Amino acid sequence: MTDPAVKRVVSDIVRSPEDKRVYRGLEFTNGLKAVLISDPTTDKSSAALDVQIGSLSDPANISGLAHFCEHMLFLGTEKYPKENEYSQFLSEHAGSSNAFTSGEHTNYYFDVSHEHLQGALDRFAQFFLCPLFDESCKDREVNAVDSEHEKNLMNDAWRLFQLEKATGNPNHPFSKFGTGNKLTLETRPSKDGIDIRQELLQFHSTYYSSNLMGLCVLGRESLDDLTSMVVKLFGEVENKNVPIPEFPENPFQEEHLRQFYSVVPIKDIRNLYVTFPIPDLQKYYKSNPGHYLGHLIGHEGPGSLLSELKAKGWVNTLVGGQKEGARGFMFFIINVDLTEEGLLHVEDIIFHMFQYIQKLRTEGPQEWVFEECKDLNKVAFRFKDKERPRGYTSKVAGLLHYYPLEEVLAAEYLLEDFRPDLIEMVLDKLRPEHVRVAVVSKSFEGQTDKTEEWYGTQYKQEAISEEVLKKWAKADLNSNFKLPMKNEFIPTSFEIYPLEQDAPPVPTLIKDTAMSKVWFKQDDKFFLPKACLNFEFFSRYLYADPLHCNMTYLLLRLLKDDLREYTYAARLAGMVYGVASGMNAILLSVKGYNDKQDILLKKIVEKMATFEIDEKRFDIIKEAYMRSLNNFRAEQPHQHAMYYLRLLMTEVAWTKDELREALDDVTLPRLKAFIPQLLSRLHIEALLHGNITKESALSMIQMLEDTLIEHAHTKPLLPSQLIRYREVQVPDGGWYVYQQRNEVHNNCGIEIYYQTDMQTTHDNMLLELFCQIISEPCFNTLRTKEQLGYIVFSGARRANGVQGLRFIIQSEKAPHYLESRVEAFLRTMEKSVEEMNEEAFQKHIQALAIRRLDKPKKLAAECAKYWGEIISQQYNFDRDNIEVAYLKTLTKENVMQFYRELLAIDAPKRHKVSVHVLSREMDSCPIVGEFPAQNDVNLAPAPSLPQPTLVQDMTEFKRSLPLFPLAKPHINFMAAKL
Repeated sequence: MTDPAVKRVVSDIVRSPEDKRVYRGLEFTNGLKAVLISDPTTDKSSAALDVQIGSLSDPANISGLAHFCEHMLFLGTEKYPKENEYSQFLSEHAGSSNAFTSGEHTNYYFDVSHEHLQGALDRFAQFFLCPLFDESCKDREVNAVDSEHEKNLMNDAWRLFQLEKATGNPNHPFSKFGTGNKLTLETRPSKDGIDIRQELLQFHSTYYSSNLMGLCVLGRESLDDLTSMVVKLFGEVENKNVPIPEFPENPFQEEHLRQFYSVVPIKDIRNLYVTFPIPDLQKYYKSNPGHYLGHLIGHEGPGSLLSELKAKGWVNTLVGGQKEGARGFMFFIINVDLTEEGLLHVEDIIFHMFQYIQKLRTEGPQEWVFEECKDLNKVAFRFKDKERPRGYTSKVAGLLHYYPLEEVLAAEYLLEDFRPDLIEMVLDKLRPEHVRVAVVSKSFEGQTDKTEEWYGTQYKQEAISEEVLKKWAKADLNSNFKLPMKNEFIPTSFEIYPLEQDAPPVPTLIKDTAMSKVWFKQDDKFFLPKACLNFEFFSRYLYADPLHCNMTYLLLRLLKDDLREYTYAARLAGMVYGVASGMNAILLSVKGYNDKQDILLKKIVEKMATFEIDEKRFDIIKEAYMRSLNNFRAEQPHQHAMYYLRLLMTEVAWTKDELREALDDVTLPRLKAFIPQLLSRLHIEALLHGNITKESALSMIQMLEDTLIEHAHTKPLLPSQLIRYREVQVPDGGWYVYQQRNEVHNNCGIEIYYQTDMQTTHDNMLLELFCQIISEPCFNTLRTKEQLGYIVFSGARRANGVQGLRFIIQSEKAPHYLESRVEAFLRTMEKSVEEMNEEAFQKHIQALAIRRLDKPKKLAAECAKYWGEIISQQYNFDRDNIEVAYLKTLTKENVMQFYRELLAIDAPKRHKVSVHVLSREMDSCPIVGEFPAQNDVNLAPAPSLPQPTLVQDMTEFKRSLPLFPLAKPHINFMAAKL
């Protein structure tokens, strides 16, 4: 098919051999580039459009305009003027959407149930053709941008990001403030007589040009149908022939180099950032010299830079490699965290960095290292997991600006040409005369003389002395530094085992003894050479008190720390492991290629059973843990609200304060004595899932048990010692409020929880359906219209077999005001469900069904579902099909009854718990209030609320209330074994 709107069709896009989807590339006459993906099996369709314009193109006097424009496009177009038309359409058809703005890109994407791609795409395309930028929307939405910035204000990552921009060339676009806030988007412009709506229209009509757009669409339709769909909608986008923004000059020029910055953080963190400006290496993607150097400098195996700095007791983690700048410039970074000792040796640490760089210069580029990276990439591309449509289209749309259509899927994996000259060229930039150094530490408080404009970060800038630079320039060879050894973990066997006869579609119990319960499922969907091994080690000691909780945490941190060198090669080869503590269990997982998984598993379990703790590492990691407990105070208000609610609702939960107080009691002898005690009695539950046979699954479990018995003399735990904590039961008509202050952020946070009942098929579906119905109206009312804050969320809360409806909001408004707005919103939902016609009601049922039946795209996702059933001990492996079948029998009357009985203000079985987190400026706040100013015609009236019970003491609160029983398993264990 030839269409005058299409200039070129590319049908031979290089794809992974395992990828069953078909692709077509299009270059439009108007300059837009597109990739179409036809996947007849997809449950959700998706599209994304990436405009190669971002905040670096903001007008000098209006910071944040590109980002504001991104927010505004969602709120109405000429063809679809209703401000929530797009989000409502998606919500009714199991869809979702989002967007992001970076320095050079604005990327918009959505997914939707596969039948409704056409309708969603039509609404989406209008963003780029005829947005309204409605005046009243603009005045409200500026608050969302301001709230988004407020959320980042006390976040160290954002503060450092902007400080780097502020300390380069002030005339370079890199120095701009990209988020924007009320000052830059409203107060200042109106003072200067600038009409922001005109500026938005101007920005959109100048820069939103088809020659800067990359589009990716994925659906069930054939490539020809997808082509005619996009040609019709996007062929009309105007080509304004905007030149691609280029920034040929690095923001760090001579006067910004050889500078040392001392920076005061919000959290108690200690980091060292070493940065070198380098040329843009993007065009060398087929030889990727930056990747080669990052691979070596950032290596964590024996003989690496990290190993040496760790052995000295100066750092724990290291990140090294190329960092994106923009078209025309890049950076090379080496970042480490610092121990207390490391902070005193910053010069020496950097000296070691230059020694390692010198080693690379002396040895010269090694072809075998390049070949190994190339092999790893080849294997990763060949056995790539299938992506989720929304993330995939968003990524591909962005890549279209950098790679030819033929290579867009493979480009990031392609390593074809070994170019020692380019490696040496980049190495030559990593010299002391080009360095910039920043050290972040609380110890600089009171010693700084500068304040960054947007975030108020305190810092001091000094030139690095000639003498230090000379010392670094003389960095010699250090005999402890060695190039990595050949990677033994690279998989060599990719054989897919044939499926066993009559293999059941869900996990089955293949071993059930006093010591272990083992579930097994051979992969019957993805057929890649991968497996997921999950283990849960129950012990009654882990969470017995704050002391044991701390010991468990430190033990696992030390174990991971010790295994870091050994497991790094496995990680590079696509095999990852994780170890974490649950409430009364240690969770261990090994995922990735199945070929050498048993070797890795054996090493981890042996290490666990014979672990010897190093005293120096113990002190360092204990100190880091202490800081992380203290740093919890600086988390976001809405995260605090969720934390306090969990403490209130769980039978046993240790607080950060209790853990902090008990940490002094953790000594090395105590921790050493704890290990054998912990391992003396265990119960293991496991799920082995993937490209493995039943025999190999059983032999892995046997190996694991034998190792524990041999080294730690492990015996089974008694069934009565398998303790699970239960959930507090709120009495009928009860409403409890708990208040706390956040000392760091100037925002309030609230979580309101309406506890409904235990998890059963019936209750699960009523709750989820109610959440589906209110989700979009909640966002539209409380964020878009009322602008309560950037973070506005409604959904189900589930814990320990019990569930309910929750609302989470972060806002500059007071918690009791938010409480009244949520109650007002809930009341409007009663009316809207009551008046909903059958067709609209069925749409919601359909949308939820599609969401629930959306197939996992990869083994790890399917495995996570089954593992969730196992660790919650519900074992409902066919939950999605069972629950959706039940969902389809629900009527509108069922939902109304659910609302009247459990959620209405006068509901007989209303169980409500609210957590109010006050902002740092608020001394106190009433727990409930009437707001007469709500007579505002646009606001739904708030019901008058009863007087809640204020929770003064958490322990008292829990003691006075009953607990729910635990959820019953959905499985007869005798039957499961057959």
